[in-house]
Amino acid sequence: MQQTQTCKKTVRDVDVQGKRVLVRVDFNVPLDEAGRVTDDTRIRAALPTIQYLREHGARVILASHLGRPKGKVVDSMRLDPAADRLSALLGHPVRKLNATIGPEVREAVMAMRPGDVVMLENLRFHPEEEANDPTFARQLASLADVYVNDAFGTAHRAHASTEGVAHYLPAVAGLLMEREIRFLSQAVQNPERPFVAILGGAKVSDKIGVIENLLPKVDRLLVGGGMANTFLLAMGHEVGDSLVEPDKVDLAKDLLARSGGKLVLPVDVVIADAFSAEAERQVVPVDQVPAKWRIMDIGPETVKRFAEALQGARTVVWNGPMGVFEFEPFAAGTIAIAHVVADLPGATTIVGGGDSVAAVEAAGVADRITHISTGGGASLEFLEGRVLPGVAILQDCD
Repeated sequence: MQQTQTCKKTVRDVDVQGKRVLVRVDFNVPLDEAGRVTDDTRIRAALPTIQYLREHGARVILASHLGRPKGKVVDSMRLDPAADRLSALLGHPVRKLNATIGPEVREAVMAMRPGDVVMLENLRFHPEEEANDPTFARQLASLADVYVNDAFGTAHRAHASTEGVAHYLPAVAGLLMEREIRFLSQAVQNPERPFVAILGGAKVSDKIGVIENLLPKVDRLLVGGGMANTFLLAMGHEVGDSLVEPDKVDLAKDLLARSGGKLVLPVDVVIADAFSAEAERQVVPVDQVPAKWRIMDIGPETVKRFAEALQGARTVVWNGPMGVFEFEPFAAGTIAIAHVVADLPGATTIVGGGDSVAAVEAAGVADRITHISTGGGASLEFLEGRVLPGVAILQDCD
């Protein structure tokens, strides 16, 4: 199904004064062994919505998941560290509740005053959350007068807290959700041209839908990372022991034939004699990869080629690294592309996917990217043109 309706009402379109507002946030943040938040990006991303609601006299009830507890209570996945970090960022106490639904929660919510913030316990301690159980959704909804979804990263899931509750409450987008929808829908539906997409990551199969949806819309589509290997194999190049998907070679041939020259592929690569940061490495043209070696990154000539393809771009969407980014010796291609994207004059640049976001941060250019998406899987599905249940259920603009 195609994503069509992307203008959604937001917190600005509803009266929240004195109301109890249930806000779905994405506080699925990494914790260290001591239970401290090691990256608070997602918590910071939700601050504008939370602050807006507090300033407008709402009673704010936050709901999130953390990790994959599989419907059971797992103490290491409680949301107390997120509540502590949010309290520090807000400069205001956030009361963390030890349950998600039930009498204790209802009592705490009913005692709230305008401007108060409480956080429910991990939604996924309840199997009913991922099952989108209507009874559980109704219990969550009964806590509030208004529902706000500000968790774009989970909007591609039809869960009780992302889709179910919206059947029982007026449902609008938070300010982060609004920003995500605006930038991604503009890129897909009405981009300023030239429009260039950069796709990387391990597998073609992960991004077939994105390639199929974007190919007719982009002016150029640059392919790097492990997924480029399958295209190189489709072009008749030997790729040694590189990661490839043999069952996708015919698809890659078809995409190349249909691309009208829009697909831009590596011309040289960094190869290694083992999948290791300590491996022997060298740079070779794509048609000279020896047996037993594997492609680990794009080479310097490819960086130049991709940089040339990006020159003059007015809209750029990037999802996925150019190589084995987690190994420092093979991160150079991804970091180089991060600098190229950040330096494009006057372009709207959108970066999504964990490794791509990590790359722009590692390169020190995150502040020069127009929009960094907080939703890896959700942004990919949006770029595929698929309907996101957590977006579709929100009230449309008048």
